[in-house]
This record gives sequence, C-alpha cells and structure tokens, in this order.
Amino acid sequence: METFYYVVDSIDGDYANLKRTDIESDELKLVARALLPEGIAVGTKLKYELFQYTIV
Repeated sequence: METFYYVVDSIDGDYANLKRTDIESDELKLVARALLPEGIAVGTKLKYELFQYTIV
C-alpha cells in the first residue's frame, strides 16, 4: 500500500479540505471529518496509510 501525506487546508462543517504535501499539487481532497482523527485543525499534518489517517 502507498503512503500519502496531507495538511489540513480548511475545515467546513463536517468536512475538511486536505492538500497533498508529498507531491506538487494544487488540488484539494474533500474528506468527511468522521474519517479523520479527533482534534484536527487547520495546519494539522496527516499521514494516510492502510485506509486510515493519523496525525504526524
């Protein structure tokens, strides 16, 4: 499985916009906050691996 790194770009209600940090990309990924760890905020760095997000 691949590992991806993101930073929380913005939070809008029950969703968060994540931006990839391991590659050059301007695209944002919209993810339900229920799938993300508790306590995230704008600027939180995340790792996505094995279908799970963790704070790094």
